Order: sequence, then C-alpha cells, then structure tokens
Amino acid sequence: MHFDAFLREAVSAVPGSETGLGRDELFGVYTSWCLLSGRQPLPEKALWQALSRRGITPGNNMLVMKGPAAANYIIWSAPSLNGEPHRRLRWTWERVRPVR
Repeated sequence: MHFDAFLREAVSAVPGSETGLGRDELFGVYTSWCLLSGRQPLPEKALWQALSRRGITPGNNMLVMKGPAAANYIIWSAPSLNGEPHRRLRWTWERVRPVR
C-alpha cells in the first residue's frame, strides 16, 4: 500500500492543532498526492481503513497538509478570484485534460 508514503509526503502532525484535517480535506489531499505522484488512488473506504489502523481519525488528528499535494488541493478547491468556478479537471494516468 502507498498510504505510508502519502502520510510522509503530504501531511504532518502538529501537536496542539485544534482539530486537524477533516474527511474532505484528507481525501482531497490524498487524491492530489496520487495525481502528482502518478499513483492510482484507492477507494475512499480503503483510505479510511488505512488511516484508522494508524490511529488517525478525520477531524481529530492534529494533521496539516504539506508539500505539492497541499498546494494542488488548495488551488483546485478554492473559488476563483473572478467569481467563475475553476475548470474542473478530468484526469487519467496518461494525461490531464480540461473538462468542457
């Protein structure tokens, strides 16, 4: 499994953090990390099971995002400055192309 690499490369524990990352944030940064590292994301259920085995609970974990996956997630989940939604991406493992 690649979950240990995801945890090393895309999140950090910050003691004293109030809540940590929630479900949407964890899954979002995980899928961003998969895209950027060229790995096939596993089903969401597999992520929650793997995190649970490591003692990580969404919303109560003292985790923060880091690295390129964090930047990718933040950019693509934020509203655009001009009020228009970002063009969503449909990605395959061969190429990334905009959805029209």
